[in-house]
Amino acid sequence: MREVMAYAEVGDDVFGDDPTVNSLEAYVASLFGHEAALFAPSGSMANQIALQLHVPPGGELLAGADAHVVTYEVGAAAAIGGISTRTWPSVGADLDVDQIADMIRPVGYPSVPTRAIAVEQTHNLGGGTTVPLATLRALRDLSDKSGVGLHCDGARIWHAHVADGIALSDYGVLFDTLSVCLSKGLGAPVGSLIVGSRERIAQARVIRKRMGGGMRQVGILAAAGRYALDNHIERLTDDHARAKRLAEALAPLGVVDPSRVRTNLVLLDLSKSSLDAPTLAARAAERDVLIAPMLPKIARVITHLDVDDAGVDRAIEVLSDILSH
Repeated sequence: MREVMAYAEVGDDVFGDDPTVNSLEAYVASLFGHEAALFAPSGSMANQIALQLHVPPGGELLAGADAHVVTYEVGAAAAIGGISTRTWPSVGADLDVDQIADMIRPVGYPSVPTRAIAVEQTHNLGGGTTVPLATLRALRDLSDKSGVGLHCDGARIWHAHVADGIALSDYGVLFDTLSVCLSKGLGAPVGSLIVGSRERIAQARVIRKRMGGGMRQVGILAAAGRYALDNHIERLTDDHARAKRLAEALAPLGVVDPSRVRTNLVLLDLSKSSLDAPTLAARAAERDVLIAPMLPKIARVITHLDVDDAGVDRAIEVLSDILSH
């Protein structure tokens, strides 16, 4: 990956003249069956650009209570886009489409009109669980009938694709816009893309510039992303298998249900433990096992291409020791 970055052909992407970026954008758009895509420096920026495409200032976005776009993007929808958000209760990646339908507000004074719905695939705080294709199709029908946009925060959609055997184009046809990440599991150092129609992506380019996301010879990063797509998608099955093995090893300690581990995320539920997540993370870090405290009693463990079988064995050893004392 470093080698292809070093030798990437570059131009000025602000003017649309970087051939490596242009090639990556066309390729990713084709994977999802859409007309166009736009490279962005981060998943959060990609999400927020997409939301602004759907929701004008003063409009409303519906999303899950634990959705990344409303919990981990530091209020950007409101602060930058002037977007009002309303959420449904999150139960991992599970969705009640009828409940979402009841939440939609029509245009008309003095209500805040619902302009878009956002879903996450896979779901971060759901422990990497996937939204079933049938549910997404029902949500697409709802979107069409109600006239609201449908956005997918697909930062980890590659994992859903591999875990459920669903073509990326089958996901793409269901959404008006998607954001997809090149670092989540794929190993690129930076970068996400917004995928959509040619008209929407032209608007997205303007919003990206306004948000400070216009970059010059960014083909060196796009080259890394293309390498990741060409070489690191199918190997995600290795990460999923290692995550399942870790979950099964820790299950007797009562902190995880292995049946909920579908991809590469393992959420440790410490509600019955005397430890909180920050303490567990700090003690594990002292022994060179790095995990993330997500909530006071929820810690996240992720397997990825830099974690081999020996790394999983070490994590099992360290976490089992800490949690059992």
